[in-house]
Amino acid sequence: MDEQRKGDGWWVVTFVVGFLALIVGVVGVALAVQNGDGSSSAAAAGGTASGGKTAYTVTLADISISPSSIDVPAGKQITIHLQNKGAMRHDFKVEGITGVPLMAPGSSTDVVIGPFTSDATAWCTVAGHKEAGMKLAIHVLGGTATPAAAGTATTAADNSAKMDPAAMPSAAWKARDPELPAKANGVVHEIAMDVIEQDMEVAPGVTQMMWTFNGQVPGPILHGKLGDTFRITLTNKGTMGHSIDFHASKVAWSDEMRTIQPGESLVYEFTAQYAGAFMYHCGTAPALHHIGNGMYGAIIIDPPDLQPVDKEFVIIQSELYFGAQGQPGNLTKMMNGEFDAVVFNGYVNQYKFAPIHVEKGKRYRVWVVDDGPNENSAFHIVGTIFDTVFKEGAYTLQPDDTHGGSQVLDLQPAQGGFVEFTFAEDGLYPFVTHKFMNPGKGALGFFAVGNVDTSAIGGH
Repeated sequence: MDEQRKGDGWWVVTFVVGFLALIVGVVGVALAVQNGDGSSSAAAAGGTASGGKTAYTVTLADISISPSSIDVPAGKQITIHLQNKGAMRHDFKVEGITGVPLMAPGSSTDVVIGPFTSDATAWCTVAGHKEAGMKLAIHVLGGTATPAAAGTATTAADNSAKMDPAAMPSAAWKARDPELPAKANGVVHEIAMDVIEQDMEVAPGVTQMMWTFNGQVPGPILHGKLGDTFRITLTNKGTMGHSIDFHASKVAWSDEMRTIQPGESLVYEFTAQYAGAFMYHCGTAPALHHIGNGMYGAIIIDPPDLQPVDKEFVIIQSELYFGAQGQPGNLTKMMNGEFDAVVFNGYVNQYKFAPIHVEKGKRYRVWVVDDGPNENSAFHIVGTIFDTVFKEGAYTLQPDDTHGGSQVLDLQPAQGGFVEFTFAEDGLYPFVTHKFMNPGKGALGFFAVGNVDTSAIGGH
């Protein structure tokens, strides 16, 4: 681990920009690339028409390019002194095509671009980085403005995958098991978690290039008790930087939660000091894109003296923001809150197609975590009443002589808890988020109580 911590000094420099980015967040042709430290640059960023500057210093960070625009003379080659001062690898390409390949954090290089006769744009082509703000406008002095620069509005075609509400999963499809895994034996839990980027079906007929922990969306459910130590070895088997953040831990962000590059590993260790239903997720900037693209999960830490029930389940609510078929989710839609689907455990209407089979008169506990990244949840089961509610580390309702009941567990993104209940008779019991714009977008499931026919809802 000492080797992996080398060079952590740049965290101090990039902390503010990087942390804020977590919340969010061709005309020019490259003719030559040469190594350099940028020290030879005598020109400040940005040229003037009279000065005719042809050398500019451009800094890449997480998640920004500084300056955000430069003025260049028409018809001349331009030298860009690039410095990557971010925590992640970035590239720099004119119109996303030609330029500099991925640069390691702390490295620098020179690239010659142009000549330009009209305005152009250069950006980082790592998924989501351009949308998060990593782009440089190249304005040509005395040249021809592009339509956008001239004020003509343009609208990009929407190539997002489309969901068919009437579609059914294939016969080979299997639902995610919603049952809470048993607690592991002992007090120290060694867990391997691999970052894997893979094509996954998220709705009938809709596939996306999801970024995952262990090839699952949500990631593996971890389960323990107070005082347990979790030792997670995270290995990045993807193509870009990734990280992990356990909300159940008290550790330094700049240590265990740091971004690791493809092929690297880190050990994230913490002892559970507080009970609750906690979220975990990738925190690499822009974190919104990584979470919205599948890098989230839950860790359950039982409160002391938790009463026994017949069975426990875990439901994680999240949103999907479709990109093109087989491509990562759309970061612009994520930033605007324009979700295509709201899902339980990663798949549209999952427990409508595969209802959860239970029995009347038995006692059940459902842990619910809203992993967002943006939308809140109002978890409700039609046809029963919760007699126990535990939210964000505390009981808000328990059985007593008042016979109080709860109809919903309300959660904001990154909040969690559980409810307990029984079913009085056989039949079908829908569960939804009672924010009713969302069950029709995929946040719908069923408990099938007893020997009940599920064919009417398309279940099996």
